[in-house]
Amino acid sequence: MKVYYNTETLPAFRKAVVTIGTFDGVHLGHCQVIEQLKKEALRIGGETVMVTFDPHPRKIVSTKPLQLINTLAEKTVLLEKQGIDHLVVVPFTLAFSAQAADQYVEDFLISRFHPHTVIIGYDHRFGNNRSGDFKLLEQYAARHAFELIEIPGRVIDEMTISSTKIREALLTGKPEEAHRFLGYDYFFEGTVTAGNKLGRTLGYPTANLQVEDNDKLVPANGVYAVQVQLIDEPGNEQFFKGMMNIGVRPTVDGTRKVIEVNIFDFDKDIYGRTLRVYVKKFLRGEQKFNGLDGLKEQLAKDKLHALKNLF
Repeated sequence: MKVYYNTETLPAFRKAVVTIGTFDGVHLGHCQVIEQLKKEALRIGGETVMVTFDPHPRKIVSTKPLQLINTLAEKTVLLEKQGIDHLVVVPFTLAFSAQAADQYVEDFLISRFHPHTVIIGYDHRFGNNRSGDFKLLEQYAARHAFELIEIPGRVIDEMTISSTKIREALLTGKPEEAHRFLGYDYFFEGTVTAGNKLGRTLGYPTANLQVEDNDKLVPANGVYAVQVQLIDEPGNEQFFKGMMNIGVRPTVDGTRKVIEVNIFDFDKDIYGRTLRVYVKKFLRGEQKFNGLDGLKEQLAKDKLHALKNLF
């Protein structure tokens, strides 16, 4: 998959089959659209072109806080696995959102992509005040001789519902439910930073993770069974088993939320490295124990519980 971040220098796509959206989560609902995109491209001997935005449009046009299922980097990885030919990342700005709907179609969609086919939802809105819609695209499709395919309403609704349910599941400690809608284990990435080394003292050394993207959804506080990858090591596909704690560590009167991962049977120095954590199962909520001995005893139970859920 080729990725482009500058719409001014796009190549001449071959019979471009284009779809546009945020695709946060690249979940099973999105995959229905992607399959339709690939099927259409195969039918006409064309190329699949997915157009997305960075930052997320809501971050520019709304004041509500975001909780993204995927960062742009994660979304790119997932789309590449789907076998897309081209991913175009459009810088989303106030100026871009303020352009007239006609200008959006003429100067952006047609001039930049020269589409053979556009696959879009019935509820897709674009241009200033979201004034552009499917009916406007139909007019341009007739005028400029490109095909326009509507994504069925039930698929659009399913995608919206899925995204909502994924967020709700992760924020309530139900990663397995999120998996049902995603089609994969929820994951996030973080940089390993120095902690207070309490885990090492207890016999369970942890990698303290700093998630760089403030908009990335962090699951509910608690203890989880996880799998971990070191992703800044080219060609390293090895997975490690482990358990993760998200929370304020009430047993030691912590006040700051931390993400700590104990990687089983692992003793490398990985400070400054980037970990990808796959959230497999919620084991228990965060608890306050009567001293470190009680915490250590519980960690032993947590490890056994985690191992039973990691295959």
